[in-house]
Amino acid sequence: MSHDAHGGAQPGLAHHFDSYEQQKESATLGMWLFIVQEILFFGGLFFAYALFRWKYPVSFNHASRHLDVVLGTFNTAVLIGSSVTVAMAVRSAQIGKPRRIVGYLLGTAFLGLVFLGVKVFEYHHKWVERLVPGPNFLLEGPGNDHAMMFFSLYFAMTGLHALHMIVGIGILAFLLKPAWNGKYTPENHNMIEGFGLYWHFVDIIWIFLFPLLYLAGRHHLL
Repeated sequence: MSHDAHGGAQPGLAHHFDSYEQQKESATLGMWLFIVQEILFFGGLFFAYALFRWKYPVSFNHASRHLDVVLGTFNTAVLIGSSVTVAMAVRSAQIGKPRRIVGYLLGTAFLGLVFLGVKVFEYHHKWVERLVPGPNFLLEGPGNDHAMMFFSLYFAMTGLHALHMIVGIGILAFLLKPAWNGKYTPENHNMIEGFGLYWHFVDIIWIFLFPLLYLAGRHHLL
């Protein structure tokens, strides 16, 4: 099939694909491959965290208790809500509702910004408490010999996650204008579905981070 034929009969279909279905399968495979390499990337940090928590459980449990569980729980609820809105955006694209796509994407962006705002507040609070790794780090109490290591991993893991959130919001902003103009149709909405997969991946990473960082040492208080 020629490029002209694609452009005339099937707008949005790249010339090297024979159908929207083939294009969608290729885009989905590409996104899953990207997510797999991101899992490997985060996996190194998760492995390091598991190793050092196993080696220094007292220090890690002591440090973990200085995280705000209420804010962590709130942010978890915020991200679960954003997963719902992005799923609804994908569904709206599947049934050809461009205005709904825009509305749900804006809702996702709002919830993402709320999440990031809470993280900034948490980071600032840790700075005030002198819990940011560096020469001014100070954590008094038993089992604090390796507490700085815990907070180094905390900032590395949550910071990398926040960076993925920022990238996701940037992608989302890029999708808004085409969505408003009706570019995404039931036959061709790969960009929305790809973004949905990415956002769900970022949310799932937090679902693992929250209990590991905020909750793992709390049972010692019961």
